[in-house]
Amino acid sequence: MELGGRMLWALLSGPGRRAGTRGWAFSSWQPHLPLSGSLNATDLVSHWTAVFEKRGIPEAQASSEYIVAHVLGAKTFQSLRPVLRTQPLTPRQLQCIQELSSRRLQRMPVQYILGEWDFQGLSLKMAPPVFIPRPETEELVEWVLEEVAQSPCAMGAQGGPLILEVGCGSGAIALSLLSQLPQSRVIAVDKGEAAICLTHENAQRLQLLDRIQIVPLDVTLEGSWAHLLPWGPMDLVVSNPPYIFHQDMEQLAPEIRRSIFLEVDPRHPELVGSWLQSWPDLSLDLVAVRSDFCGRPRFLHIRRSGPQRGCPADAWPWPLPARVPG
Repeated sequence: MELGGRMLWALLSGPGRRAGTRGWAFSSWQPHLPLSGSLNATDLVSHWTAVFEKRGIPEAQASSEYIVAHVLGAKTFQSLRPVLRTQPLTPRQLQCIQELSSRRLQRMPVQYILGEWDFQGLSLKMAPPVFIPRPETEELVEWVLEEVAQSPCAMGAQGGPLILEVGCGSGAIALSLLSQLPQSRVIAVDKGEAAICLTHENAQRLQLLDRIQIVPLDVTLEGSWAHLLPWGPMDLVVSNPPYIFHQDMEQLAPEIRRSIFLEVDPRHPELVGSWLQSWPDLSLDLVAVRSDFCGRPRFLHIRRSGPQRGCPADAWPWPLPARVPG
């Protein structure tokens, strides 16, 4: 076993490994080495888990399992057929695993390394610099789905809610809601061109472009909310923002028909509640706070306290240009 471990290390490290360097030199890689026929997926997971742990890489085993599974064409290591876990890897597979693992050693997130990630059962493309959706964000989607199921008044004039997502990023939240609410429609806004393009690409991959409008918009700019007025009152607003409330919310309030759902930092719920109390003219109340699966206050439900306004049947001027750059 000890001899096998030294052989594995010699193969994967090779003469290109240099003390004190953060990367891996691939020029010394020799795919014809006879040792390559003795290495399997389980060997590689064990090796790279040890390397990641030594380098202080978070979630070392999960990282190595995802990378090895990806090279072998699977989502997870656990989903690999037993024969693939013990079957010798080809030189090309070994090289791919080494190259992807070297990126992890440079602290690149696994989601960016793989180029895709599952969210609410959807396979979404991931690419920097767009934020990667957190696992907790799936709970925010589930809460919105619960609210829609329990509140018929959350439905729009066309049989499903009209949803505004502020800061769409990869489109994870918007596309998850569209896929699980067949009659829903979404306005997805983001100020980043990369996010706009990535949401558009993911919507296209999932064949959901016909029910989403993707709008480049910086909601922190004065008067920016006026660009959303042609769509009429929104039934729901959902957001996982990298920022807390701005005074621009005052401009949004008259066009909110029912609810806002937010994912926030655990320190924010008390601040948001105090902020809303200091602006009574907004007619917005913090009605519920939910904890994530780690027990931290993570999600907010904000609702208009004033009378609910109806939404005319023609308030959705469909279709409009998606306004995607490029």
